[in-house]
Formats: sequence, structure tokens, C-alpha cells
Amino acid sequence: MLAKEIEKELNVQINKELYSAYYYVAMAAWAENKSLNGVANFFKIQAQEEMAHVQKFYHYLNERGGRVILEAIDKPPVEYKDVEDIFALALKHEQYVTQRIHGLVDLAIKENDHATKTFLDWFVTEQVEEEASMDDILQKIKMIGASGHGLFMIDTQLAQKSAGASAEGE
Repeated sequence: MLAKEIEKELNVQINKELYSAYYYVAMAAWAENKSLNGVANFFKIQAQEEMAHVQKFYHYLNERGGRVILEAIDKPPVEYKDVEDIFALALKHEQYVTQRIHGLVDLAIKENDHATKTFLDWFVTEQVEEEASMDDILQKIKMIGASGHGLFMIDTQLAQKSAGASAEGE
């Protein structure tokens, strides 16, 4: 049985993961509107990965005798300055999610809940990968610029990302 505080915070995390998916769909929609179909593809896949995270938390809560309680999801931003802005915001968002996951790990340790701590270890590793991926793309955009040939190259590269490529183990 889960401690009530852990159950509550895992439910908050479900909401944060749903928001992340919503956030990335908004980014995909912005990119697609700008004919940046590769960038849109990247963020659509990110949204799918976030929904897979929702399912992990959902199933874990149920397996441990908790109850999933869904709350309203905040509206994400819908306007962005440019592609550099969108990836800078995505990196900042992933850093926020990392802080949330670390807080959940700290709570599991405080509550002496080894099962939840072990469950969360996967997310700790996943966040390292998510931050590295966003930062790598952002650094490339900064190198080559957010317009012209450089943007075309990045957009083409991001069009190649497929749903299974970075979602192993989900």
C-alpha cells in the first residue's frame, strides 16, 4: 500500500506528464503551421512518449493499491518566437520535470518506499536522456542558426525520428 503523500504526488506527476504531452502537441502544431514538419514530427513523438509515461504512472498507482485522480490540465503556450525558442523552452521544461522526478525519489526515500524508489529510477535515467536530447538539438540550432539552410537541415534531420527510437523500455 502506498503512503498517502506518495499517492498524492504520483497523481500530481500524472498531471504534469499529461501537461507535457499537451505542451509538446502545442509545439508540434506551431511547427507544422510554419511548415517545419520535421520539428512537428519530433514534438509529436515527444508527446507520445509523455503519454507512455502517463501510462507507467497510472499502472504503478493501480498496482500499488492507489487511486488515479485526474485534474484539469493547464493550457500550454501556443506562440513561439522561433525554433531556437521552442527548443530552449522544451529544455527548460524537461529540467523542470527532472526536478519533479528527483523530488518524488526524495519522497520515496523519506517514506522508506523501496518499490516506488525503484520504479522512479527508470524516470531518473529517462530524464537524463530527455535533457541531453533537447540540449543537443538546441546547441545545433545555435551553431547553424534558426533560419535558412541550417533550419532546413535540422528540420530534415528531425523528420527522421521515429516513435520507437528513443522510447525503448516504455
